[in-house]
Amino acid sequence: MQGLILQLTRAGFLLLLWLFVWAVIRTLRSDIYAGTGGRVVSRYQRRSPMLSSLGKQKVAKHLVVTQGALAGTRITLGTQPVLIGRADDSTLVLTDDYASTRHARLSQRGADWYVEDLGSTNGTYLDRDKVTTAVRVPLGTPVRVGKTVIELRP
Repeated sequence: MQGLILQLTRAGFLLLLWLFVWAVIRTLRSDIYAGTGGRVVSRYQRRSPMLSSLGKQKVAKHLVVTQGALAGTRITLGTQPVLIGRADDSTLVLTDDYASTRHARLSQRGADWYVEDLGSTNGTYLDRDKVTTAVRVPLGTPVRVGKTVIELRP
């Protein structure tokens, strides 16, 4: 009877080890091959179209890091998307342990800029709303990537 209990205990530990390895591989895979998730509607998308057409619309020309290790960094925006993450080929390379390799992307659609989470581990937030698909970023609205906060400025 003791031999059976010993064998079942060994099998249980082996199963736990494989589950741990599988969880690590799944996390690494989601960090490397970032996909997009479901859609979250933010309060900025619920705004009335009449309100945005009342005044002269300002266009974002700069991306400014307001909080984090790179606070004060200013990037001039062009027509190319801005890739944000820890990867060396990112437009904004973060030294933040809470940021993924390819964490988020800012891309222009017409005169508006949209932020999109690229399947990051800790998520991307527009103000306080979690972003899972492309969401329009109003000027001056904080976008949180890990411990880094960025804003679009005219």
